[in-house]
Amino acid sequence: MTHCWTLWTQFKNAAIFAAFFMCAPCIVWADEITLRSQSGETEVSGVFIGFDGQFLQLMSAYGPLTLDYSKMDCEGADCPAKDGYVPTLRVSGASDMAEVLLPALLDAFARSKGYRTATSIQDTTRFTITIIAQDVPFARFIFDATSAEDGFADLVAYNADIVLSTRFVRADEMAQASEAGLGQLDTTAQGRIIGLDALVPVTATGQGLYQMSLQDLIAAFRGEITNWVDIHDIDVPLTLHLGPDDNGQTQGFIDFIKRLSGAETLADTITYHSSAQTLKETISQTPGALGMLPYHDIGYAQPLTLREACGLASVPQLTTLKTEDYPLTTPLFVYIPKRRMPPLLHEVLAFLSSPEAQLVVRRAGFVDQGAIPISLDDQGQRFANAILAAGDETSLEQLQEMVRVLAPRTRMSTSFRFEMGATQLNTQSRAHLSALAQAIRDGAYAGQDLMLIGFSDGQGAAGANRNLSKARATAVRRALIALLGELPDDVSLAVSGLGEALPMACDDTEWGRETNRRVELWVKQSVSQ
Repeated sequence: MTHCWTLWTQFKNAAIFAAFFMCAPCIVWADEITLRSQSGETEVSGVFIGFDGQFLQLMSAYGPLTLDYSKMDCEGADCPAKDGYVPTLRVSGASDMAEVLLPALLDAFARSKGYRTATSIQDTTRFTITIIAQDVPFARFIFDATSAEDGFADLVAYNADIVLSTRFVRADEMAQASEAGLGQLDTTAQGRIIGLDALVPVTATGQGLYQMSLQDLIAAFRGEITNWVDIHDIDVPLTLHLGPDDNGQTQGFIDFIKRLSGAETLADTITYHSSAQTLKETISQTPGALGMLPYHDIGYAQPLTLREACGLASVPQLTTLKTEDYPLTTPLFVYIPKRRMPPLLHEVLAFLSSPEAQLVVRRAGFVDQGAIPISLDDQGQRFANAILAAGDETSLEQLQEMVRVLAPRTRMSTSFRFEMGATQLNTQSRAHLSALAQAIRDGAYAGQDLMLIGFSDGQGAAGANRNLSKARATAVRRALIALLGELPDDVSLAVSGLGEALPMACDDTEWGRETNRRVELWVKQSVSQ
């Protein structure tokens, strides 16, 4: 969908104008408002950006300005009322999140305060949710349910206060937001993960297809495999199908393929469908079709396990999505700008990380971020993989030592991974770190011994990898203590490094090595309890 937004006349800030110009497919001129100080000494005109109940922001010929609205008189259709102010937030972005997830979360937020919600629909993509307290509007959320791409464009154009995205913010979008004075979107303060989903490769049922390798999946969407006979013993043409080309998950999958293959283009035979429903219908009716569907909306299609060349398998299920061991896991993001916002927004953001909100995420069909225990008995496949993958440098004694360390403990789904080629935690892991710190503060781990256990890929010497994996675990511990200030007396936090002993993926791809470089959280009841 082509998306338009407003720009203003007399706009002279070159950096911000460039950001607008690069992402604007069309321009609609907006009416200006004029603010005058009550003494009459100051007058400024511009386009309304936002109002937090005390300070008004507008884009002027001199760039964005923030003014104390109580001391100003305002002329223009967009002037907010000084009396009876109702906080209003504009939400733009991924339609799946806008139409299903965030409305359910706002309803739960309202109920937590004893309020209710009412929805008014403007057209197929625009609607307003009003939170009502004792028959009086308490807050309004104006939704534009389009795509992540449009959401980021609206943010840069000052036409959105909240962006919903089923993919990471891209480098060019971050640069545009920074140039527009909206901060750094990839920080935990501005980019919040509120849940998880995944893309799953699917085919029609009844064809005897149950698995494929990640390498073959990439080759297929690169146009290098055109018949299933090159993957399985089935001589059927392979056709490719994806969701809408402006869908965040689709774009994230394309970015994933490009990053792992090092290529700039995908196959020109891919059919992009207007919705997940038409995609599902096409796949179910087309022998040889290969498509990608959201984990929460597979329907009756046949999901394919991703099995790698070295024999390791990755199955899309609750635990592998929570631990982000499944390669096509897609976090559900809420992005906000760095500027003055109504206090209501911070209340809502705090609620989104609460256990009550995460329950809503589950009920909406997505994967919540709540940590869950994974017993040793449920990890038989992982240990079988460890034995199969053991090389000359991973001895039986080392595998036995690993079991001795892990056997008295339970793995939690909380995992930490790092930016590619860096020691900095990636976006998801920074969110996990904050959530773990909060859980410790709230007493969720009182009376327990926590252990952060580092793992590495198999590149290099085994001894060096064990040292490196322990160093990563130590770095996560240090970052966690920095968030906490100090560790509570009833919680212990140790570290260990097991190197390459427990691989989650093959080391013959960059993605596999990145997946194996991780820190896991394991817990056991304290002996003193």
